[in-house]
Amino acid sequence: MYQALYRKWRPKTFADVTGQTHITETLQKQVAEGRTSHAYLFTGTRGTGKTTCAKILAKAVNCEHPVDGNPCCACPSCLGIENGSFLDVLELDAASNNGVDQVRALRDEAIYSPARVKKRVYIIDEVHMLSISAFNALLKILEEPPEHLMFILATTELHKVPATILSRCQRFSFRRIQPKDIEARLQYVARQENIPLTESGAELLSRLADGALRDALSLLDQCAAAGGNLDAQAVLDTLGLAGGLQTVKLLETILQRDAQAALLQLNELYQGGKDIGAVLGELSTLTRDLLLCKTAPQGCAALLSGSFDAETLKRLCQGQSTQRFLYLSATLQQCTADLYYSANRRTDAELCLLRLCDEGLSGDLTALTARMQRLEDRMAVLPEAIRQGAPVEAPARPQKAAKPAPKPARPADDAPPWDDDHPPLPEEPPIREDLPPWDVPAPPAKRETPPPAAPVREPVRQPEAPPVRESTPVRQAPPARDNGGFAPAIRPAEAAPAAPAAPASPAASGELWRQLSEGCKGQLPPMYRAFLDLCRGAVADGVIQVYAPDDITKGRLDNDRVLGVLRAQGESLTGGPVQVRLIVGTPPAVSPDQRREMLIQFGSQFDAVRIED
Repeated sequence: MYQALYRKWRPKTFADVTGQTHITETLQKQVAEGRTSHAYLFTGTRGTGKTTCAKILAKAVNCEHPVDGNPCCACPSCLGIENGSFLDVLELDAASNNGVDQVRALRDEAIYSPARVKKRVYIIDEVHMLSISAFNALLKILEEPPEHLMFILATTELHKVPATILSRCQRFSFRRIQPKDIEARLQYVARQENIPLTESGAELLSRLADGALRDALSLLDQCAAAGGNLDAQAVLDTLGLAGGLQTVKLLETILQRDAQAALLQLNELYQGGKDIGAVLGELSTLTRDLLLCKTAPQGCAALLSGSFDAETLKRLCQGQSTQRFLYLSATLQQCTADLYYSANRRTDAELCLLRLCDEGLSGDLTALTARMQRLEDRMAVLPEAIRQGAPVEAPARPQKAAKPAPKPARPADDAPPWDDDHPPLPEEPPIREDLPPWDVPAPPAKRETPPPAAPVREPVRQPEAPPVRESTPVRQAPPARDNGGFAPAIRPAEAAPAAPAAPASPAASGELWRQLSEGCKGQLPPMYRAFLDLCRGAVADGVIQVYAPDDITKGRLDNDRVLGVLRAQGESLTGGPVQVRLIVGTPPAVSPDQRREMLIQFGSQFDAVRIED
């Protein structure tokens, strides 16, 4: 049965562990001198050898024939621990055994002596997944364990482990494995497995592993299945990566702000089977290297990823600012993080490229900064352009639509007013000095109140002041005077200002009461408005007489609030002080002449209504 390379080539002794000599030498010396602790805590990123070192340590403390602290890997104890047949060495997953009940069962079981080995060893992987109650249940036995008991805890997130646990363990931090160490290990495994791995392929795999030897072996296993010589190009094609040259070309188009070329190249990579996330990741790595070259040119060699040569980085840095690379790196980081939750990765990647080509599309302060920078760049070259006499291009402005060519003049008598594209508004009639002031037509805009009989206007439902009219039939307006061919805007009778005066007729009194009651309704609660609708009234000689149908209605209206509103509204209509009287009964009867006067007064508000005697 085929076994994965990372499992088949897992180290058996401390000497086989790659890139962790500071830990393996210490553990080996502790085992050789018999000074092992009862609790260890291994921390570090994935694939750095935490679980592997824990198993080697468990074999070393139980080995029957140790060699300088290393297990012999030949005795029954080593073989039993290796194949998992010894129940005295248990490897637990804290992600699935994170409850307090599982930890209590482990604690009750740990007090018993081992059956076939010297020490009972518990390897708890991903220990940070334990609950708080489980950690508390583990504290006592972790602090004072039996002589035959050893705990080895492993985690990738040290900050989630309580301090009470940390203080009871010896902590060892596993480093990221250097690319050169991973490359050497890959070439050794490839020779043993007869895999045609070239030096360029091994170098590329070591960089893609990102410090994890297990990831490197998994990638090698994946590429070996494709067959053929495993050079750099074969690795890129198998893993669906863009490659250094294509990444550099894509970044060059971005630095040139050529959005069209960038989108076309991204489409070419996408059609070629390249992963969108991998392309953006390689762009992010390249921009990081460029940012380091701009900010720390003297000591950045040790910080670079090693994916791109120095000449390429130097060429890309020319003519670019640090702010530019900082914006590119931040945008790529944000887009790469959001790509995991994206429903359309290709669209999000294209939007990212558009923002990279033009900072003005970012929609934040960066866009404003980019526009200001462009303006400053134009202003910087403006004096030189003026001195050389070169034409200075003005910023593009939206052009107005061209006006149509003027039509040939026609005789004034034949030209109808609708032939013009924009007919002129009627001019105001000239003011004649020979007319008396009351016959001069006033402009409509200067009238405070609309006239009751304007030629064209909407009917006024609530005029500000009551119209002042005689109790005689409506008189005909005098004929219009000659005003230069224009009719007056208003009739002379309407031009006279209406002075506020007390109404003298029942008709005018009834009209005032109607206006007063309507004005009061907007200032009173609904309850008072209902009672006010039941009443009738009259306004005459500075007195407002309110006729209520019964005592209940009068009692509801007889309060300071209602009387104050009636008094204020009456003073605004009449222009003087008024008194309010509440009377139970009906108003005096109206004679036929008075009814006719009221009808004439009401109908005069409308232009389409003509009332004659």
